[in-house]
Order: sequence, then structure tokens, then C-alpha cells
Amino acid sequence: MAAIYQAVYRRASSLTCRLHSTYVRKMRYLNELKEDDGLCRQAQASGTFYLFHNLSPFLQKVGKKYLVPQLSAAEMKKILEKFKETEEWTEKSVLIGCSDEHVPHFALDLGALDKSVIESELKGLFTDLRKALFIVDGSDSSLLASAQSLLRWHDSHQYCSKTGQPTQKNVAGSKRVCHASGVTYYPQMSPVVITLVSDGSRCLLARQPSFPQGMYTALSGFCDVGENMEETVRREVAEEVGLEVESLWYSASQHWPFPSSCLMIACHAVVRAQQAEISMNSLELEEARWFGLEEIVEGLKREPRSSKQDDGSFLPWFPPKQAIAHQLICEWVKQQTS
Repeated sequence: MAAIYQAVYRRASSLTCRLHSTYVRKMRYLNELKEDDGLCRQAQASGTFYLFHNLSPFLQKVGKKYLVPQLSAAEMKKILEKFKETEEWTEKSVLIGCSDEHVPHFALDLGALDKSVIESELKGLFTDLRKALFIVDGSDSSLLASAQSLLRWHDSHQYCSKTGQPTQKNVAGSKRVCHASGVTYYPQMSPVVITLVSDGSRCLLARQPSFPQGMYTALSGFCDVGENMEETVRREVAEEVGLEVESLWYSASQHWPFPSSCLMIACHAVVRAQQAEISMNSLELEEARWFGLEEIVEGLKREPRSSKQDDGSFLPWFPPKQAIAHQLICEWVKQQTS
């Protein structure tokens, strides 16, 4: 009876979706895949797979471009046969989206298998995600970031925090359940504010010791429990550079997979020019300084490899366009020149 109800529901849902936009149909289809294990298992047979190895995505270089290949279920089976694997690897995959034509996309981490064999067979390389995000197209970088975050979450939530018993993921990977306690776990994101501070004619950028040489970016920090976005911005600016925010406004947001899964909330903040002397927190930052418009415009043109000078020092350069910090800096330039 339940099977008949599900079939009728799917047909009715499909008819309703045809009356809606492509986006609505797509979102409703993805929701069905998340909720219906049987339907999602069927979709795996017609879907495409993005491969990872210990959370590093697989890329192929074609000419000067780096592409993110999508493997069919048949191609996946061919790869796994080389390892004489009997385990159903597709069950380990997680749903990460679908095309407008309803071709579902899955991510699968093959970290337990020999990386070199896979790379040789598919003629590509597993690449650190930080590097991959800045060398692939924007749509691919967003997909890879989401995929890695979801794979990482499953890897770190295999046991129930209440009972210590193993948790079981649903087929889509949208949740995990502890059958001993009945607790259902869902992937979560940590909110982070990233703020471009200005005194009206200059903007403030900083760097941490772990950053690539010469790279500067906007200030950022995690929201504390009980804080709203505005309180976090004011606190982080005060903590990191010793300045008091006079006004602020929201710009945009972006999912960011580092250090795990974060929601970057991008803001602009203004401090008084008369009270703009930086008092840097050296426990968090290596350097923080003001940049004028001309220096920012030049820095936006500069690539990392072109920033090193003959004397070994590095000219300032800024995060690439895939990062929301880049958007904040470009918005500030537009404000200054309008």
C-alpha cells in the first residue's frame, strides 16, 4: 500500500512540477531524492559522479583549463572493477545537486583505494581543494566546496554523540540517523562574518602567517553563541585591529568549506578617519594596514605568481574572484569611483 501511495504521489508531484519554473521543478526533484531512498538509489544508476580522494577533488587539465569530470555510473563501475571491489561504493556517495534536465550529481570519496591507479586510469590528478577552487570555473568551485563539506561531515559523524552507537546515512546523504536513540543528525554550517573596513578613503586588509606570501584579505571571524551579525562585526574589528565600527551594512553571503563548512556573511564597515590608527592583535594577524584606491586597483590586476619582486619581497595581491572577499574589495572600488 505504501509503495502504491509513493507512486501516486510521485506522479502527482511530477504533474504539478511541470506547471512551475525550471528552478522549482529542480528543487522539488532534489527534495524527493533526499526523502525517498528508493528513488535516490534509482537515480544513482543514471546520475554522474564527482570523485574525491581523502577530500581532494579529481581534476583534469585540458589545454590551459582545469576541468572537473563527471563520471557516469558505468564509468564508476569500470574503475571499481580494477580494484576487484565487491562493496557497493555508490552507497557511500552523497547527493550534491542536479542539472536542469534532472540528471542528479553525486560526490564519492575513494580514499580507501590506490590514488595513483585512479589518476592513471582517468588521466588526471586529485588536487587540494584550496588550489582547486581557484583554478576551475565558478560553478564547479561552488559544487566542489559543497561536496567536500558534506563528505567531511559524514566522515566525522559516524557515531551518535548521545549513545556512541554507529549512525546510518540515508541514500542521498542529507542526514544520519542513530537507530538506538532515534536521533537524526543533519549537516550544519558555522556562521562567519567577513568584513571590509573603510575609513572613507582607504580600506583595511590583513594577512595571517598561514596565508600565501603577499596575499591580503578582509577581516573575518566566527560568530559567538548569542551574537547577531552586527555584534560579531563590531567585536571582530575591535579584537583584531583595535578599531570601533561606526556603521556597517550587509553585502552578500557564500558557502566556504574551510576550516570545515562555513557560511561567510560579507559586510562593509566604516570607522572614523580621525580614529583609524590600527592596533593589531599579533596573536591572530601577521600584518594589517590601510590601502588606498590606486594600490587596490593595481593589486586586483596582480596574480600570485607575478607578485614576487627581484629582491624576494612580494607585492600585495588579493583573493581571486571566486572568493567573496574579492567581491567586497571590488564593491569598495566601485563606491570610490562612482
